[in-house]
Amino acid sequence: MIKIKEAVIVEGKYDKMHLKRVIEATIIETNGFRIFKDKEKVALMKKLAEKQGIVILTDSDSAGFVIRNYLKGIIPENKIKNAYIPQIVGKEKRKDKPSKEGFLGVEGIDEKLLTEVLGRAGVTICDIPSKNTVQHTITRTDLFNLRLSGYPDSKKRRSDLLHYLELPPYISTKALLEILNTLFTLEQLKTLLDTLNC
Repeated sequence: MIKIKEAVIVEGKYDKMHLKRVIEATIIETNGFRIFKDKEKVALMKKLAEKQGIVILTDSDSAGFVIRNYLKGIIPENKIKNAYIPQIVGKEKRKDKPSKEGFLGVEGIDEKLLTEVLGRAGVTICDIPSKNTVQHTITRTDLFNLRLSGYPDSKKRRSDLLHYLELPPYISTKALLEILNTLFTLEQLKTLLDTLNC
Protein backbone atom coordinates (compact mmCIF):
# COMPACT_ATOMS: atom_id res chain seq x y z
CA MET A 1 0.00 0.00 0.00
CA ILE A 2 1.38 3.40 -0.99
CA LYS A 3 0.14 6.81 0.09
CA ILE A 4 -0.21 9.34 -2.71
CA LYS A 5 -0.34 13.11 -2.31
CA GLU A 6 -2.40 13.76 -5.43
CA ALA A 7 -6.13 13.06 -5.67
CA VAL A 8 -6.84 10.25 -8.13
CA ILE A 9 -9.75 10.58 -10.57
CA VAL A 10 -11.40 7.36 -11.75
CA GLU A 11 -14.60 6.66 -13.66
CA GLY A 12 -16.70 4.54 -11.31
CA LYS A 13 -17.23 3.03 -7.88
CA TYR A 14 -15.71 -0.35 -8.79
CA ASP A 15 -12.54 1.39 -10.00
CA LYS A 16 -12.43 3.27 -6.69
CA MET A 17 -12.97 0.11 -4.61
CA HIS A 18 -10.21 -1.72 -6.49
CA LEU A 19 -7.79 1.19 -6.25
CA LYS A 20 -8.32 1.48 -2.48
CA ARG A 21 -6.61 -1.91 -2.16
CA VAL A 22 -3.51 -0.46 -3.81
CA ILE A 23 -3.19 3.13 -2.59
CA GLU A 24 -4.11 5.45 0.23
CA ALA A 25 -5.29 8.66 -1.42
CA THR A 26 -8.28 10.85 -2.11
CA ILE A 27 -10.10 8.99 -4.88
CA ILE A 28 -12.92 10.74 -6.75
CA GLU A 29 -15.32 9.10 -9.22
CA THR A 30 -16.55 10.91 -12.31
CA ASN A 31 -19.57 8.57 -12.46
CA GLY A 32 -18.85 8.16 -16.14
CA PHE A 33 -20.22 10.88 -18.39
CA ARG A 34 -22.28 12.34 -15.52
CA ILE A 35 -19.24 14.48 -14.74
CA PHE A 36 -20.19 16.72 -17.68
CA LYS A 37 -23.22 17.98 -15.74
CA ASP A 38 -22.01 17.64 -12.15
CA LYS A 39 -20.94 21.17 -11.21
CA GLU A 40 -20.29 20.23 -7.58
CA LYS A 41 -17.93 17.40 -8.55
CA VAL A 42 -16.14 19.63 -11.07
CA ALA A 43 -15.70 22.32 -8.39
CA LEU A 44 -14.30 19.69 -6.01
CA MET A 45 -11.85 18.43 -8.64
CA LYS A 46 -10.66 21.96 -9.40
CA LYS A 47 -10.11 22.65 -5.71
CA LEU A 48 -8.22 19.36 -5.24
CA ALA A 49 -6.11 20.08 -8.32
CA GLU A 50 -5.21 23.50 -6.93
CA LYS A 51 -4.35 22.17 -3.47
CA GLN A 52 -2.64 18.85 -4.16
CA GLY A 53 -2.75 18.08 -7.88
CA ILE A 54 -4.68 15.26 -9.51
CA VAL A 55 -3.92 12.02 -11.31
CA ILE A 56 -6.33 11.04 -14.08
CA LEU A 57 -6.72 7.25 -14.21
CA THR A 58 -9.52 6.43 -16.65
CA ASP A 59 -10.13 3.29 -18.69
CA SER A 60 -8.17 2.82 -21.92
CA ASP A 61 -11.28 2.77 -24.11
CA SER A 62 -12.71 5.69 -26.10
CA ALA A 63 -15.10 6.68 -23.28
CA GLY A 64 -12.17 6.88 -20.87
CA PHE A 65 -10.33 9.20 -23.25
CA VAL A 66 -13.40 11.44 -23.67
CA ILE A 67 -13.58 11.85 -19.88
CA ARG A 68 -9.79 12.38 -19.64
CA ASN A 69 -9.86 15.05 -22.34
CA TYR A 70 -12.79 16.80 -20.67
CA LEU A 71 -10.86 16.98 -17.38
CA LYS A 72 -7.75 18.19 -19.19
CA GLY A 73 -9.87 20.99 -20.64
CA ILE A 74 -11.14 22.28 -17.29
CA ILE A 75 -8.09 21.80 -15.04
CA PRO A 76 -4.72 23.53 -15.55
CA GLU A 77 -2.21 21.26 -17.28
CA ASN A 78 0.45 21.80 -14.60
CA LYS A 79 -1.93 20.36 -11.96
CA ILE A 80 -2.53 17.06 -13.80
CA LYS A 81 -0.57 13.82 -13.96
CA ASN A 82 -1.83 11.27 -16.45
CA ALA A 83 -1.79 7.57 -15.60
CA TYR A 84 -2.58 5.28 -18.55
CA ILE A 85 -3.55 1.64 -18.19
CA PRO A 86 -2.65 -0.61 -21.13
CA GLN A 87 -5.33 -1.94 -23.46
CA ILE A 88 -5.70 -5.50 -22.21
CA VAL A 89 -8.37 -7.66 -23.81
CA GLY A 90 -10.66 -9.26 -21.25
CA LYS A 91 -13.61 -8.73 -18.94
CA GLU A 92 -14.00 -7.93 -15.27
CA LYS A 93 -15.07 -10.82 -12.99
CA ARG A 94 -18.31 -9.15 -11.97
CA LYS A 95 -19.47 -8.69 -15.58
CA ASP A 96 -21.26 -11.24 -17.77
CA LYS A 97 -19.57 -10.01 -20.93
CA PRO A 98 -16.68 -7.74 -21.95
CA SER A 99 -17.12 -4.00 -22.37
CA LYS A 100 -18.11 -2.62 -25.77
CA GLU A 101 -14.48 -2.37 -26.90
CA GLY A 102 -13.42 -5.55 -25.12
CA PHE A 103 -10.71 -4.05 -22.88
CA LEU A 104 -10.27 -4.34 -19.13
CA GLY A 105 -11.07 -1.17 -17.19
CA VAL A 106 -9.21 0.12 -14.15
CA GLU A 107 -11.12 -2.32 -11.92
CA GLY A 108 -9.79 -5.28 -13.95
CA ILE A 109 -6.10 -4.37 -13.87
CA ASP A 110 -4.01 -6.29 -11.36
CA GLU A 111 -2.65 -4.42 -8.36
CA LYS A 112 1.02 -4.72 -9.31
CA LEU A 113 0.38 -3.22 -12.75
CA LEU A 114 -1.71 -0.40 -11.24
CA THR A 115 1.20 0.47 -8.95
CA GLU A 116 3.54 0.55 -11.96
CA VAL A 117 1.11 2.70 -13.96
CA LEU A 118 0.87 5.23 -11.13
CA GLY A 119 4.66 5.21 -10.71
CA ARG A 120 5.14 5.97 -14.42
CA ALA A 121 2.73 8.91 -14.05
CA GLY A 122 5.11 10.40 -11.47
CA VAL A 123 2.80 10.41 -8.45
CA THR A 124 4.14 11.89 -5.22
CA ILE A 125 4.61 9.18 -2.60
CA CYS A 126 4.01 10.27 1.01
CA ASP A 127 4.87 8.68 4.32
CA ILE A 128 1.95 6.74 5.79
CA PRO A 129 1.18 8.02 9.30
CA SER A 130 1.53 5.66 12.22
CA LYS A 131 -1.55 3.60 13.01
CA ASN A 132 -1.51 5.27 16.43
CA THR A 133 -2.20 8.61 14.74
CA VAL A 134 -5.92 9.22 14.85
CA GLN A 135 -7.31 11.82 12.49
CA HIS A 136 -10.84 12.99 13.20
CA THR A 137 -13.15 12.96 10.22
CA ILE A 138 -15.30 16.08 9.95
CA THR A 139 -18.93 14.98 10.34
CA ARG A 140 -22.44 16.46 10.08
CA THR A 141 -22.32 16.85 13.88
CA ASP A 142 -19.18 18.98 13.51
CA LEU A 143 -20.97 21.15 10.94
CA PHE A 144 -23.73 21.66 13.52
CA ASN A 145 -21.25 22.39 16.33
CA LEU A 146 -19.49 24.91 14.08
CA ARG A 147 -22.87 26.52 13.29
CA LEU A 148 -22.58 25.60 9.62
CA SER A 149 -25.95 23.85 9.87
CA GLY A 150 -29.02 23.98 12.11
CA TYR A 151 -28.72 27.62 13.24
CA PRO A 152 -30.38 30.80 11.98
CA ASP A 153 -27.02 32.13 10.75
CA SER A 154 -25.84 28.80 9.26
CA LYS A 155 -26.74 29.72 5.68
CA LYS A 156 -24.61 32.87 5.82
CA ARG A 157 -21.70 31.07 7.53
CA ARG A 158 -21.73 28.33 4.88
CA SER A 159 -22.02 30.91 2.13
CA ASP A 160 -19.01 32.84 3.48
CA LEU A 161 -16.98 29.61 3.75
CA LEU A 162 -17.91 28.46 0.24
CA HIS A 163 -17.12 31.91 -1.16
CA TYR A 164 -13.68 31.79 0.49
CA LEU A 165 -13.09 28.30 -0.95
CA GLU A 166 -14.29 29.50 -4.38
CA LEU A 167 -16.96 26.81 -4.50
CA PRO A 168 -20.56 27.05 -5.72
CA PRO A 169 -22.97 28.36 -3.07
CA TYR A 170 -25.48 25.54 -3.72
CA ILE A 171 -23.11 22.67 -2.89
CA SER A 172 -24.68 19.75 -0.98
CA THR A 173 -23.78 18.82 2.59
CA LYS A 174 -22.31 15.50 1.40
CA ALA A 175 -20.07 17.27 -1.14
CA LEU A 176 -19.12 19.90 1.44
CA LEU A 177 -18.02 17.21 3.90
CA GLU A 178 -15.98 15.48 1.21
CA ILE A 179 -14.24 18.75 0.35
CA LEU A 180 -13.62 19.76 3.97
CA ASN A 181 -12.21 16.35 4.87
CA THR A 182 -9.87 16.54 1.89
CA LEU A 183 -8.65 20.05 2.59
CA PHE A 184 -8.68 20.42 6.39
CA THR A 185 -8.46 18.78 9.76
CA LEU A 186 -11.21 19.77 12.18
CA GLU A 187 -8.81 22.09 14.01
CA GLN A 188 -7.76 23.76 10.74
CA LEU A 189 -11.41 24.29 9.83
CA LYS A 190 -12.15 25.85 13.24
CA THR A 191 -9.18 28.20 12.79
CA LEU A 192 -10.31 29.14 9.29
CA LEU A 193 -13.84 29.94 10.47
CA ASP A 194 -12.42 32.10 13.27
CA THR A 195 -10.21 33.90 10.75
CA LEU A 196 -13.14 34.47 8.38
CA ASN A 197 -15.22 35.70 11.29
CA CYS A 198 -18.12 33.65 10.05
